[in-house]
Amino acid sequence: MNFSPNVPSAARIYDYFLGGKDNYPADRKVGEAVIAEMPSVRVAVQWNRAFLRRAVTYMVEAGITQIIDVGAGLPTVGPTHEVATKVNENARVVYVDRDPVVLAHGRDMLQGLPNVAIIRHDMFEPAEILADPDLLGLIDFSQPVGLMYLSVLHFAPDSVDPAGIIARMLSAFPGGSHVAISHLTSDIGPQVAVAQREMQDTPEQVRPRTRAEILDLAAGLDLVEPGLVWIPEWRPEPDADLPENVAEGLYYAMVAHKP
Repeated sequence: MNFSPNVPSAARIYDYFLGGKDNYPADRKVGEAVIAEMPSVRVAVQWNRAFLRRAVTYMVEAGITQIIDVGAGLPTVGPTHEVATKVNENARVVYVDRDPVVLAHGRDMLQGLPNVAIIRHDMFEPAEILADPDLLGLIDFSQPVGLMYLSVLHFAPDSVDPAGIIARMLSAFPGGSHVAISHLTSDIGPQVAVAQREMQDTPEQVRPRTRAEILDLAAGLDLVEPGLVWIPEWRPEPDADLPENVAEGLYYAMVAHKP
């Protein structure tokens, strides 16, 4: 994937939704068009970040000491490795992304951290990810792993078999391995079509899915309670102020584990 500031990027548009500064006019143009049709998108991506914190904390507290964050996106407050090492200082994290801007910022942020790496691969190529020497230097295939697919699988067309990609990643690891997923859903109504339309000129095409289709991504896995729910509803903090309309979260979320 070659870098061009004139070609919108999903990672940089997401950064714009979060209020970040690592984006360009082309990204902001698409972002504003999406916000105009789906004003709750900015709140939704904040909930997605909050889900990351809760899911990583859950997995590390469950004994997972190694995490592969696929489609990691641009570094922002509370990244996976910071959340994981807060629970267990020995936790190891490998970020995977293909966006050159993500990789440049990630390598700068992670420089000097011994238990963290960022590698350049497409999420559609699990064999290449698992064979990467930097990943092999940190990840022990004999121990359970946590996989993160947050806000990325709706960029996977049906033709690449996203459920099969997850299964192939997990097949390298023993039972007890976990996967956390958040996914844009078409259940929110016709306004989701704006995201599909506005992303047509980016390398990433949007494929929102129904609740049943998202549930199929975890076929053969055991869901962690409360199962597949609207993203604000997945194990909220005790003092969390849940919205009246949880569908404004735009995403479903779940954590599942390999038996």
